[in-house]
Amino acid sequence: MDDGVMMRPDISSESGFSLVETLVSVGVLTTGVLGAAAVLASGMRNLSSTPSDVIVTQKANQAIETVFAGRDSHRLTWAQINNVSAGGVFLDGPQSVTLAGNDGLVDTADDGAVETIDMGSGQTLSLANYTREIKIRDVASENGQLRTVTVTITYEDGPIRRSYVLSSLISAYS
Repeated sequence: MDDGVMMRPDISSESGFSLVETLVSVGVLTTGVLGAAAVLASGMRNLSSTPSDVIVTQKANQAIETVFAGRDSHRLTWAQINNVSAGGVFLDGPQSVTLAGNDGLVDTADDGAVETIDMGSGQTLSLANYTREIKIRDVASENGQLRTVTVTITYEDGPIRRSYVLSSLISAYS
């Protein structure tokens, strides 16, 4: 049965990718790679701030311990364990992270120079760009016998301003 018509293969049955399919898959792949790069960059940024994170947690703990030490050693009366604006000895607002003065308490009027930390290998880190704020507030309905102590340490980590907050409760009874 030769009718003189040549049989051509059906073009639609050929396998392969069209240009549109290729462009879409390259776009999806590019989006995935850029997302992974962003996650990696964020991880590296957080990794680089780790020494500062350790410093701020220690300085916040030190401030909380200062308040408890003032009460437990009886150097401070219960009325003095408060911010200056409420008749106490702890300065109001953010303060430079300085060495404790003669009273041994941080964030009081007699504090010394800005603190530095020995990082080892002859390197020291000045805490000049760190601030510490101690807020002491009475707990409602506790007749003035229980207070919250909130310490906020703020510092610059490159272009990012970071804060660490530590809170505790202190009672009038040691």
